[in-house]
Amino acid sequence: MKAKLSSTLIFTVFCYCGILYCGSATAQTTQILWQQGTGKYNNYRIPSIIATQKGTLLAFCEGREAGDSGNIDILLKRSADNGKTWSDEQVVWNDGANTCGNPCPVIDEETGRIWLFLTWNNGEDSESEIIHKKASSPRQPFVCYSDDDGRTWSEPQNLSESGRDASWGWYATGPGIGIQLKNGAYKGRLVIPANHSYDDPEGTVRNGPYEYGAHVLYSDDHGKTWNRSESIGPGCNESQVTELSDGTLVMNMRSYNEKYSRAISFSTDGGQTWTDIEHDFQLVESRCQASILGLETENKKTVHLFSNPAVPVGRTAMTIKSSFDNCQSWSNAKLIYAGPSAYSCLVKLPNGQIGLFFEAGEKKPYEKMVFVSFKRKELFSQGTILEKI
Repeated sequence: MKAKLSSTLIFTVFCYCGILYCGSATAQTTQILWQQGTGKYNNYRIPSIIATQKGTLLAFCEGREAGDSGNIDILLKRSADNGKTWSDEQVVWNDGANTCGNPCPVIDEETGRIWLFLTWNNGEDSESEIIHKKASSPRQPFVCYSDDDGRTWSEPQNLSESGRDASWGWYATGPGIGIQLKNGAYKGRLVIPANHSYDDPEGTVRNGPYEYGAHVLYSDDHGKTWNRSESIGPGCNESQVTELSDGTLVMNMRSYNEKYSRAISFSTDGGQTWTDIEHDFQLVESRCQASILGLETENKKTVHLFSNPAVPVGRTAMTIKSSFDNCQSWSNAKLIYAGPSAYSCLVKLPNGQIGLFFEAGEKKPYEKMVFVSFKRKELFSQGTILEKI
């Protein structure tokens, strides 16, 4: 009786939200796109993935010689069959021994152009040196684009003049994805989440006096020009943004405020200004990047998905939670992988399934870059998506 009632409730949720998948049955797909100790690079990190208008998946990551600084290149693999098979590795940006990092793509659905936001710094400079302004130069935002479904990319252009405050030290786009607004007065605007370090006499970042903050870059002319929003802070970075049904934007950020949960902020003017930060204690975290994705359903409702290692300490238990009420409440926590796991990026596949590209391993969370896809109804089923990788 209890099992029967549970199944009925689940079916009711699907029908109400318009996300019941009625297409042909498709098996779950799991692929290791990059793996530590294999290939041309020593390490691979920072997942980002989008689906193009032509139905191609573009999976980006950083190819690293060492850790967060030094020689880092932006890599790409493409899939034309919903992630079942992938192309050979493609280098999007290699600037010698310098750091080219933090991929954050967005697709202009009106022009079809794929924008890719990136950041650059001298490979000899560490994050701490950049924050303390003892580096040869600050970290800087760049952008390039593709008009052929990700096969080739333009030369990256420096956006420092409009994209960063001259007093900032550190800078990072995303990591993850940007969005294009679908509702309200700012419909069509491209919005890119980003973050930075700034001067603060009461700050404690890297032993201060500095603090972390977030902001967005936005364009109303299909990428011809980009503007910078006001800053969000204190104590937040590695941001992702989503749009609610009324056009309100929610910035979802990694928090350094000892709250063990995600920091959030709201904008009602398309991302130009933001409310004071608050914390969503439903979204537990231990200072890690996360992903948030809004899905429009068949009956024009919006379901939001959120992924992160949902633990207060450490980086394990990659989980996806769902919201049916514009991110006010989160439910149906679905364990994707119980083992070591860290950064992630959600995507809606051309076949209607959910895709997750994330860092995971058996002993450490940075051993493999894993792509997994599954039907939406699996988010409401028992069990774990991946028992092992």
